[in-house]
Amino acid sequence: MIGLLESRYPFLRNAQVVASENGAEIGDLMSGETFAQARTRGVERVISALERSEVEHTSLRSDIDRIEEIMSYPYARILVSCVNDKFLTKRYALAEAVHMNRLLGQEPYAVVHNIASELGVKTRVVDEKLQMHFSDYLKYSARIKSIEWKLVNNELKNGYVELTNDKFARVLQNALQDRIESELPLNVPEAIEQAIRPHVTYIENQLAASKSRFNMSFTGELKPEILPPCIRTLLSMAQNGINLPHSGRFALVSFLHKIGLSVEQILALFAQSPDFDESKSIYQIKHITGDLNGTEGYTPPECGTMKTMGICYEPDELCNGEKMNHPLNYFRIKTRNQQG
Repeated sequence: MIGLLESRYPFLRNAQVVASENGAEIGDLMSGETFAQARTRGVERVISALERSEVEHTSLRSDIDRIEEIMSYPYARILVSCVNDKFLTKRYALAEAVHMNRLLGQEPYAVVHNIASELGVKTRVVDEKLQMHFSDYLKYSARIKSIEWKLVNNELKNGYVELTNDKFARVLQNALQDRIESELPLNVPEAIEQAIRPHVTYIENQLAASKSRFNMSFTGELKPEILPPCIRTLLSMAQNGINLPHSGRFALVSFLHKIGLSVEQILALFAQSPDFDESKSIYQIKHITGDLNGTEGYTPPECGTMKTMGICYEPDELCNGEKMNHPLNYFRIKTRNQQG
């Protein structure tokens, strides 16, 4: 029986060894009926990443199912490499990592520990509790901006951070996402690219349609120099596909709404993020702006609250002024100064 672990986590080094031992070689994947279903599943991995930011789960009941799942992973990576689009690459890497995160919740400590080691993350299990070396924790949790993720708010024992299972899996998600992003695009030979051209074209068309729906670039008149540093940083993160904490999304959306941006303009900003979910984003934005209930919407947090939430970034001289207490005040002062 083919190992369930390798088929659930086809990024593991041993997955291709298992496939090879069972007669499945990468060279045979590009054509032929034997691996037709694996190629279809590979396309599904990429499309579900594009549409939902998560690889869709599939049942792995038989050896055939498991071999196809293992082989679909390198095929998906080849497809993403042939398209060679930064947004798709980030979205795909995130989707594979989120899929792993979901699966890890069903695994015993030993499996989670082994997967962490495979990803180069130094961990240990003490008294049935998962611990991660603080250096790896800092490396992979730094972009999770919620205050509860700061190292000072977690228990540190002899250089290791003790984490709940959910938080441990979330950090490993970032580790896998970073690894996949660093590995792609692959150098795909022209002959292989030509052999899979119909699938590549299909994904390129789906990607183009997704981009055109949201006009993936911001087209407003917003000038970065008049934005407070906190909002400027959050805006830059959104435009560069860095996932924002919930508090950051709230602060950014409410601020942009209060200075006059439309729901559509705000949505276009968030469409650039690899974890963009259209229906969820529309609901969240309209809830914050008041479009759902016919109100004027929420006011962005004041400076003290931004500091408490850990989203006060690089305050400048104006921020540190005695009377500065709100990002909107900063914006008004800068706007007035520019006008003259």
